[in-house]
Amino acid sequence: MLRRALRALPARDGHGDRGDRGDVPGWVLVTLMTAGLVVGLWAVAGPRLQQVFTHSMDAVVGRL
Repeated sequence: MLRRALRALPARDGHGDRGDRGDVPGWVLVTLMTAGLVVGLWAVAGPRLQQVFTHSMDAVVGRL
């Protein structure tokens, strides 16, 4: 029974079909879309985030 199951498995000699290659463009697209969202959010919220950070640091450290 084990021999029959092993014969049913595809041979892996390093040369055949590589099913994982088709997923690379998907990961590239996800990475580019994420970078685009970060840049867009940073452009919109950047000045406000800097103001919040500066106010928080002034509250902790005191005015310099």
